[in-house]
Formats: sequence, C-alpha cells, structure tokens
Amino acid sequence: MVNKLKKHISEYFVGNEEIIENVMICLFAGGHILLEGVPGVGKTTLASTVAKSVDCDFGRIQFTPDTLPTDVMGSEIFNMKTGEFEYREGAIMHQIVLADEINRTSPKTQSSLLEAMAEGQTTVCGVKHRLPEPFMVIATQNPVEFMGTYQLPEAQMDRFMMKLNVGYPEENEELRMVRNMLAGKSAETVKSVITSRDVVEIKKTVANITIKDDVIGYARDIADATRNEKRFVLGVSPRAVLALVKASQAKAFLEGRDFVKPDDIKAVAPQVLGHRLSLSPEARIAKENKDKILDYLIRSTKVPY
Repeated sequence: MVNKLKKHISEYFVGNEEIIENVMICLFAGGHILLEGVPGVGKTTLASTVAKSVDCDFGRIQFTPDTLPTDVMGSEIFNMKTGEFEYREGAIMHQIVLADEINRTSPKTQSSLLEAMAEGQTTVCGVKHRLPEPFMVIATQNPVEFMGTYQLPEAQMDRFMMKLNVGYPEENEELRMVRNMLAGKSAETVKSVITSRDVVEIKKTVANITIKDDVIGYARDIADATRNEKRFVLGVSPRAVLALVKASQAKAFLEGRDFVKPDDIKAVAPQVLGHRLSLSPEARIAKENKDKILDYLIRSTKVPY
C-alpha cells in the first residue's frame, strides 16, 4: 500500500524521490512539514497531490500580509434568526492543510497555527474545536531573503517535524514535467490510491514500531551534542527528540521493518533537527555552515551496537 502511494505521488510530483519519502514519513508519524524553495518548483503541487492521493479533506490558506488569525481558526458569527452565536470554520478545519507562503504573513497570524499543530485543536472564543484525523500542516515558504517575508519564530519552527528544501529539477525531470503538462496530467487530475482511514491505521502501526532504549539514548545524545555546541545559539528542544524518534519509526516502517535501527535515526536527523538550530553571531561572522556542523555532530555521536 505504501509503495503504491509513493509511486503514485512521484507520477505527479516530478523531482527528488527523497522529498516524497520524507513527506510520507511526516504523514505516517503524525508530524507537520515545511517546504522551502523559490517560487514555481512544485511545493504547492506536492502538497495537493499528497492530499488527493490519500483521499483526505484538503484546505488551502494563501497567506498574505493582511491575513487575519480568524481566517485560519474561524470565528463566531451572530445568527439573527436563532439569536445565538455560531462557529464558522476557518481554513484550519481540514485533514491536510496547505499553508502557502507562510512567511508572507505577520507573526500574529502565524501564531494562530501553534495550538492546532501542537494539540490537534483550535480555541475560538473560549470553545475548543477538535481537528479532523489525520491532521497535517504542509507549509511552504520562500527564502527569507525575498522581499515581503517574515522570519518564522522559533516556537513556530519547532512545531514542524521536518523542513525540506525543494530545489530545481534535473534536466530529464523538467522535460518530464513538460510532457505531463501536455498530456493533461496535473495535480487537479490526481486520484486517490488509499483512504484517510488507511492513513490512520498506518499511523497506529508506526506508533507501535519497536525502538530500544539504547537507540532512544542515541537520539538523545545527538540532541545533547547540539546543546553543547558553542556555534549554535541554542540546542534542539525535547520536542525535537520526540519528533526524531517518531520519524525514525516511520522510516523503519517504510523500510519494511518492525524495529528502529540507529541508521534510521541518522537518516532523518538532518531534516528533523536542522531547522531548529541557528548559528551564533560569531559563527555567522566566521561563515560557518550550519548543516555541516550538524552533520559532524551526528557522525561523531557514538552509535549503539
């Protein structure tokens, strides 16, 4: 079932197979994902294709500087006929939500996603509203150097299980995109290959993947290495360790195993931890590379046998 889903998505999103796999890891691990890249590389197409392939209710929020928190969460409207306030759903009340160009809106509106991403609910006028299951936010952002963008705060970044960079496609991949367009094959024509119920069952299976204490300790040691690294302003949070463990379980599942190996931790650690770290002022002046530092810390952490 999973292989069928991966193959189906790759027919519509032409690009890096590793990106598709990591999106599936987040979906089955119950995490959220942040896609970064220049406009026009297929970030929105990927999110839409995933939602339609798993037959999930799909919602899209096009963030702009004037987007309000109520546009995301919903609001209570007074009904003149009944004389009561009624809840009008916001764009967040869907199973898979595309937060398009999330860094083009204000921090106040960005923060309206925090409760939904962390707790699977949203609170409007003191009333809690549960979000549908499965629930996943796929956010896209343009590089912060672009005009009219806001840097996502650390609390928001920490809610994303993974951050993936979507780059330009290879020559043969770009030619395949053109052929797909000429053949009328686009995200609008995607058919579902599994159901949302299947996704829920897979998530339960992934949550029961065995991971031994020494492998959990390995994940924690990597996190601790980032906290002791002076070139980082702050190390990763305990939430990052939880995300790393969950992602490694989903990685093992995709590999066809019912247990997690240290290699699974290694494979997902750069995508899970990288966006939670920032260089110190001294490291930026020295033009240090954050990804290279993290890679060194992962490789130098003792692997359990």
